[in-house]
Amino acid sequence: MLILQRKKGEALSINDNITITIMDTGADWVKLAIDAPKEIPVFRSELKEAADENKKASAEVPQSLLNEILKKK
Repeated sequence: MLILQRKKGEALSINDNITITIMDTGADWVKLAIDAPKEIPVFRSELKEAADENKKASAEVPQSLLNEILKKK
């Protein structure tokens, strides 16, 4: 893990195609601007974790139950 200290308005680059700029800071928060190509997904970690949990839960549903739900539509 790389830990950097940046001031408001300063940026860091990842490869040649991603730039992260510090927009604002508070006592216990930071506002970032992320400039990345559209094909690179950028998610807040809690949203990614929730999506991963949903994906795992859906994989545990029996196929017979899924078929029954689809028949009702």
